[in-house]
Amino acid sequence: MKLINVGYGNMVAVSHIIAIVSPDSAPIKRMVQDAKERGTAIDATFGRRTKAVIITDSDHVILSAIQPKHIAGRVDNREDSAQDNFEESEEQDSDE
Repeated sequence: MKLINVGYGNMVAVSHIIAIVSPDSAPIKRMVQDAKERGTAIDATFGRRTKAVIITDSDHVILSAIQPKHIAGRVDNREDSAQDNFEESEEQDSDE
């Protein structure tokens, strides 16, 4: 299972993400409010302004203080960064 950081050390499973959207439109604001009322909203903003709303396949709505384009970039680069981390750990092992 691949995880991405959605801000302040909070991680989300990439395989469960359906959409990453801006919170500015009225339909998204209603969706967030409905999720809060149902208890399926997850606030990962640490008290900061919500800049992205992540919608999951389990009907959870995750609020993030990171721009949607940055989160999307992390999703796109997850394989590259995993490979980089693997190569770094191999280099450290060979140095010992």
